[in-house]
Amino acid sequence: MIEIIAINFALIFVAMLLLCVIAARIGDVSFIDAVWGGGMALLAATSFAQIGGVGARAALIVGMTVIWGLRLGWHLFIRWRANGEDPRYAKILGPYKAQGRFASGAFKRAFGPQAVLLWATCLPAQLGIAASSAASIGTIAWAGAGLWLIGMVFETVGDLQLTRFRADSANKGKVLSTGLWRYTRHPNYFGDACVWWGIWLASTEAGWPVALGGLIGPLFLTYTLTRWSGKPLLEKGLMQSRPGYAEYVAKTSGFIPLPPRR
Repeated sequence: MIEIIAINFALIFVAMLLLCVIAARIGDVSFIDAVWGGGMALLAATSFAQIGGVGARAALIVGMTVIWGLRLGWHLFIRWRANGEDPRYAKILGPYKAQGRFASGAFKRAFGPQAVLLWATCLPAQLGIAASSAASIGTIAWAGAGLWLIGMVFETVGDLQLTRFRADSANKGKVLSTGLWRYTRHPNYFGDACVWWGIWLASTEAGWPVALGGLIGPLFLTYTLTRWSGKPLLEKGLMQSRPGYAEYVAKTSGFIPLPPRR
């Protein structure tokens, strides 16, 4: 098990180095958001390729991770191609670009840290697959799959509703407050959290060492989405750019879907 996740770490580190070279050539690191999902799909697939057998539980976990990762990766890649450089990364790497040190800045501020965080967040999938080479699917793993499915619905439908809303020029400057966005300000973030808590839950059938070792993944992801670089940063910008966003915040749950407040 340790050998599998060590090989995976080396693999994702090399992949990030190569992607950093590409980013330096085009002068933009924004596509790294798409790498987040695709990289986890890669780690799950390589974990599955390294195990000796093909247990049903391992197949379930790799399937959940790859489906989630490829959907999210493709969605964010298309968004990057449509919108261009992300202002957040432009601000972070602007000084490095001005000093002619964009490549080193890209690795130091984006690709290097993301390699470590991506690998750590994906630990429940990696450990769960590595410890399930001949295991069947039990009740807890099926419960995890159910939670994963809820997350996929929220994330996929929420992203689709937002894409359609933004595509209508009449909605420019307005706030999306219908569909899933009526019940939570971040259905895609809520869906992400459900997906990884579901994957972790499925992996816990392999025993307490896997459950404990993989717990860092959903804990870190949930913290990131709700307290660090997800919801707080996004809403700070929306408060300034969307006149009706403060009213939307006052009546709509920030994360867990709930009926709108009066």
